Amino acid sequence: MCHLSLVCLASWPLDKEVPIPEHLLPPTPVPEKLNLEWTLPGFISIFLPEFPHRRSSAQQHLQIIGFIAKGSYGPILKVMDLCKQKIYAIKVLPKFEILNHGVLQQSKEEVIIQQKIQHPFLHNLQDCWQTQHHLFIMCDYYSTGDLYTYWIMTGCFEEDQLRVFAVELGSALGFLHNFGIIHRDVKWCMLFFGLVGHLHLTDFGLSRRLEREKRAFAICGTMQYMAPEVLSGGPYNHAADWWSLGILLFTGYWEGGFPVLPEPEHCSMLRKVRNFPYNMPSTFSPVFTLLLKELLCKVPAHRLHSLERFQQQAFFHGTSFDAQLLQKAPVQLILELKTRADRMVQVQRELIPDSFKNFDWNLLSSPNSPTDLSPTLANLDLNQALMQGQSG
Repeated sequence: MCHLSLVCLASWPLDKEVPIPEHLLPPTPVPEKLNLEWTLPGFISIFLPEFPHRRSSAQQHLQIIGFIAKGSYGPILKVMDLCKQKIYAIKVLPKFEILNHGVLQQSKEEVIIQQKIQHPFLHNLQDCWQTQHHLFIMCDYYSTGDLYTYWIMTGCFEEDQLRVFAVELGSALGFLHNFGIIHRDVKWCMLFFGLVGHLHLTDFGLSRRLEREKRAFAICGTMQYMAPEVLSGGPYNHAADWWSLGILLFTGYWEGGFPVLPEPEHCSMLRKVRNFPYNMPSTFSPVFTLLLKELLCKVPAHRLHSLERFQQQAFFHGTSFDAQLLQKAPVQLILELKTRADRMVQVQRELIPDSFKNFDWNLLSSPNSPTDLSPTLANLDLNQALMQGQSG
């Protein structure tokens, strides 16, 4: 069982020039050029305006009820808004980690992108802010789970089942690309489901705004999903996301897993991807094979890289891409898998133990208002609270 240690730090006065303690500063210079002479107001201002500053006490209406996952730089928590009686997911980013890894601008970009987009099959941003030592990004919480868990449970999907996921994810990617946004980390565990089983693409931590004529060069993403032009260090564009979708669909139907297993570093992975023929198994239908060959074309300019071309594929013949119409029908497969007894076993297996120290927002304090939560939750130790949260 995961164990997180939350320690509420005393608030520093914001109207005085208080130096940042040495233990909060990186030991070596970082890309953001962290100034060792910064005062506390300076430690707040560099994250503005994307992350408005709020005192810790302003968040006492939010209470931790579970631990969702371990993010790249900090945990993702399940919280209850005691005022709205609604559950949200909050990504917690320690400022020290953000500065030490040189991802200040990328963290801001994540928020800017999510503030720009609103689509039925994308994860919606609800709020974002900062306290003395942390950044918080609060989004909708999807209790139905993620596609990765269901993929592990089933081993593989039928083509008809994959078609539903492909339509919704393709629609989301087309929408992002039309707004000049590339996701750069499309994979199974980024896809969560709403109450009636419809897909939502989440986590824009590696996304960036990229105009159609522009190119990117950063090698980022998850190795086994990365297009060859990304592995080579660019230049690449939005077509890289369609390659990732092709890998996802390939692995979703083939019991053998990924066509190319991940390597420890991108150079060796690039060699394998460039040499791999991407021949489709004989069990794949002709129309599904044609779709995957279009998506897994190694030459980006020749690859299927637009929603219009995606919709025209024979694999989707007779399938509606109307988001409003799609949302009216529940996805029975997901609703059935959600009720299976082995689902929670798989979910808990994916949780990674983590130490979360020096947390400057005491979410476990006793609420002042009535709540539907167990009245003893605030008095439980954290392990008990997390167990209760994971069972909900």
